Amino acid sequence: MGDVLPAAVLELCVLVGVPREKVKEVYQASQKKDAKSFPSFEPEVLSVFVPPFISKQELETTHINSNTFNKAKRRSFRKKKEKNRIENTRILNGGGQKAPETEDITIPKDVDLNGLPQLCFPGGFHITGESREDQFHFLVFTDVFGNRTYGVVAQYYQPMQEGHISNGQVYWDAVQASRAAPFFLPFAICVISRYPYFNSLKDCLSCLLVHLKPYKDLDVDDHIKEFAAKLSLIPSPPPGPLHLVFNMKPLQVIFPSREDPDSPVIDLDLHLPFLCFKPEQVLQIITCILTERKIVFFSSNWALLTLISECFMQYLHPIQWQHTFVPILSRQMLDFVMAPTSFLMGCHIDHFEEVCKEADDLILINIDNGDIAQSKVSEEESEIPDIPLQAGRIFITRVENLPLHYELELCHLASCTDLGEIQLRKRKWQQRLNSEIQQITLQLIVNIFREVKDHLNYEHRVFNSEEFMKTRQVGDQPFYRKVLETYMFHSFLKARLNRKMDAFARLELTTQTEENRLSSMLDSPRRLTMEKMVTKRFNPQYMISKRMGMSLPNLQDIGPMNGPARNSSLRRVNTKHNLKLVSKQVSTFKIPEIHFPLVGQCVLSYYIDFINHLSRAINIVSPDNSVLLARYFYLRGLICLMQGRLLNALSDFQNLYKTDIRIFPTDLVRKTVEALPASDRSQADQKPELKRLISLVLDKQREITKVDDHVKNFELPKTHMQLADFVKRIQESGIVKDIDTIHRLFDALTVGQQKQIDPETFKDFYNYWKETEAEAQDVNLPPAVIEHLDKNECVYKLSSSVKTNKGVGKIAMTQKRLFLLTEGGRPGYEDITTFRDIEEVKSTTVAFLLLRIPTLKIKSTSKKEVFEANLKSECDLWHLMVKEMWAGKKMADDHKDPQYIQQALTNVLLMDAVVGALQSSKIIYAASKLSYFDKMKYEVPMMVPKTTAETLKHKINPSAGETFPQAVEVLLYTPGELDPAERHGDAHPKLWCALSDGKVVVFDASTWSIQHCFKVGSSKLKCMVMAEQSQVWIGSQDSIIYLINTHSMSCNKQLNDHRSEVVDIIVENRDNMSSEAYSCSLDGTVIAWNISTLKVNRRFQLACETLTAIRFHNNRLWC
Repeated sequence: MGDVLPAAVLELCVLVGVPREKVKEVYQASQKKDAKSFPSFEPEVLSVFVPPFISKQELETTHINSNTFNKAKRRSFRKKKEKNRIENTRILNGGGQKAPETEDITIPKDVDLNGLPQLCFPGGFHITGESREDQFHFLVFTDVFGNRTYGVVAQYYQPMQEGHISNGQVYWDAVQASRAAPFFLPFAICVISRYPYFNSLKDCLSCLLVHLKPYKDLDVDDHIKEFAAKLSLIPSPPPGPLHLVFNMKPLQVIFPSREDPDSPVIDLDLHLPFLCFKPEQVLQIITCILTERKIVFFSSNWALLTLISECFMQYLHPIQWQHTFVPILSRQMLDFVMAPTSFLMGCHIDHFEEVCKEADDLILINIDNGDIAQSKVSEEESEIPDIPLQAGRIFITRVENLPLHYELELCHLASCTDLGEIQLRKRKWQQRLNSEIQQITLQLIVNIFREVKDHLNYEHRVFNSEEFMKTRQVGDQPFYRKVLETYMFHSFLKARLNRKMDAFARLELTTQTEENRLSSMLDSPRRLTMEKMVTKRFNPQYMISKRMGMSLPNLQDIGPMNGPARNSSLRRVNTKHNLKLVSKQVSTFKIPEIHFPLVGQCVLSYYIDFINHLSRAINIVSPDNSVLLARYFYLRGLICLMQGRLLNALSDFQNLYKTDIRIFPTDLVRKTVEALPASDRSQADQKPELKRLISLVLDKQREITKVDDHVKNFELPKTHMQLADFVKRIQESGIVKDIDTIHRLFDALTVGQQKQIDPETFKDFYNYWKETEAEAQDVNLPPAVIEHLDKNECVYKLSSSVKTNKGVGKIAMTQKRLFLLTEGGRPGYEDITTFRDIEEVKSTTVAFLLLRIPTLKIKSTSKKEVFEANLKSECDLWHLMVKEMWAGKKMADDHKDPQYIQQALTNVLLMDAVVGALQSSKIIYAASKLSYFDKMKYEVPMMVPKTTAETLKHKINPSAGETFPQAVEVLLYTPGELDPAERHGDAHPKLWCALSDGKVVVFDASTWSIQHCFKVGSSKLKCMVMAEQSQVWIGSQDSIIYLINTHSMSCNKQLNDHRSEVVDIIVENRDNMSSEAYSCSLDGTVIAWNISTLKVNRRFQLACETLTAIRFHNNRLWC
């Protein structure tokens, strides 16, 4: 079990300093020589406190598993040094005895004890003539795999006097030599943890120092060992809204949890950078990190170096820094800044000039005065680019309105006389502020990278960086050009291509506009809508304007500043950029007292108390509060594992399926199952739920496959392409996904030649398509024209200037209509027709002198006059395009399916690109190969029967945007009041579509736009039912019932009591009784569920070969 349990709060604790005897000897020698200053010393490790702190004998006598304290052998640490060094360094764990010279001590592999002393005293070890205040700073250690371990260091001073303990009291002797002034020795205690509990461990060490002050060396080790033992027994809380509270006396210390499994622990004050830098400078620093520069922070305050660096790491979440991260460099480590790769480091302000001269291309950030500069710039590097303008402006606006000063929050409140209340009040304020800052910084990251997804091809894992760059504003391109080359962005792309639902994806989804949601559903070509065109005209982002960022000065030009830069804005203003900040309820659980002396019986008593407290909490919590219940089950399972009660632990982890599957510790459960002794395994087989759990976990282990995480950048082909390769290349390019359409495009591009496409033809076609797309972005219609069009209309095609019977101008095509953009003094709008009203389209010629000019004629049902346009060489193409749009619109109306018009638009634009790319006399014949709807409109299979046409209201395609269509297995309609998050007037009904591969698409049944899309398992979904207002149950072929929370649209619970394919679920509602749900599986099993508690009320097995459905009728269940 030693390598099973997740890490506790404490990994190890180290006492660093210089032995008193050594100081005394050297000091006496220097006094004889009349030296006027203290000699220098190098600090060393005096004691190491490593769990477990209970000997094996004690553990065995109290029937506690000997490996319960979670310490696997990671690296041997043998004390085989010179005798005096062994005497000076104490390794304390089991029994408190000095470790034998051959004993292996479990030191974390990424913690170097030899280098630790200089990090505990990064400014040097200084004996002083007077006592100084206790000082704290923070460390971060990174192993070769990028895993981080954190250290909190407390420095304190003790007088260099002799003393003794008598009757529990400490007595200090007078200084022996009257001429010798008293002096004070510094010591450091370093607590190392797997988690960044900066504030919590600082509070713990502060409490420890209160107890250590009177003792000097006399009883220090025992106190530190007791302190370390306490922390080693505190588990890290599971992700979610439950924090752990421990009474460290005199403080109540809170250990916060992560918000969700993918989020980091936040236990520091995220507003610190905004007290040290202006918002514009914060953006510059974020830019430096995103572009992976060599960054060095400077400060006279060692603690700030780590805290500020960590804040910036949190600002980027979920993007992660991939390079060297050493927030504190001691004076012996300054040569690290000469590293050739990207890094983020920190050192004391005294070394500023020295570091500047050491290396080129450094970003030098002075925390003390808020200054940012660069050292000598090489040719490869340039000044820091500006962050994208619009994203930066929104960020600055929101930051300027942050309530950064706690004192302002206290003005109207009574003075608090209770230390615990003071702590609690400050902590709540800080949590609110941290949440707001996390929202602001996450919104910044989303605003910067939101449109990356528009240039991704998920099937072939391709990112079209060239096309993405073309869509960026000119002033923003230097930023993106650098960011797109970084490791961080590459990892970000992997997460997007894997469709990871992290903080970025959730916020991007919730802030998506209805237009973007519709375009993702319909997969239509990119064009500016009229609404965006109006916005563009008045948006300064699209105009030449002064950039908000400041270029950095050269190092030699830096002048001293008058004072520290501070954010002067203290006001709260609601702006249109503000997101709605949801206040999340957080609960706390008080860890029971740990009694000493630390013997096996005391630890056993602690575990029993812990489990009793958790069991009481589980019984008190309402079954509806499944999120909190899950955290209690998780903690109780963890404590049972520490006790060695493996079956009890597995039972608690099994309950996570019904409360919150997101925190189910798959690896932990798998290791526990593998560690089960034979007797426990046989007992587990007698319990159906445990047997099922073990089977699921072991099956999952066998199913593990390597995830494809490669990312390709789109490149034009260099060799000839057959059909299969052409399909792949077109899909990668993002032009079109539908395979049938690509087959028709292949036929068009290979008219009159071999059935293969050469690289030049593909390049010409691709470039023409992209140029047309880019030109459409620059279409700028006058307001007098825009007012005649719907806000979601886009101009997809403009003709050249032609003569018509309505005047001279350009014919414009939208997805809805044709109109003439008249020329002259003021461009005007002349309506030609909507596609729905077209009655006839002809391509003919008219005589002009001795010439016959090709002319397009369009007859409309809404107009008496036939429209005529002398389109000349463009006539045949426009004839094809108008007929295709007309046919597509007719089919869309007949089938009540708007996707047909989008498909027609794609066909039309492909025709245009084929004609523009090919140099052939057969280009119109080639383009006609893409005329799909015009050819299909008279065919019988596409005709809609009269009765269907009369009853059909709307047709939707849940597989829109996918390469292959998928079968719809189940449909479920839910009424509008299902989602209480929606206001009464805005509540919309929803249509749930379950597909064959576990995908669920949810439509708004009033607008028929896609609202949500998620996946539950990978098997065919067989049945759906609304069990209650906040839950939809989905039965799957994999024998699992997935429970969907209709508020968050996520699957956090599962019911896995069936052993075969779940084929039907029904709900029975009885008056004055709890609702019951009945589910049945193919093997004849029927289970009755309590919907609120998710407990099995009844279970029975039918004697039948296959069971396909169940129904209630006259209070009887029919199977």
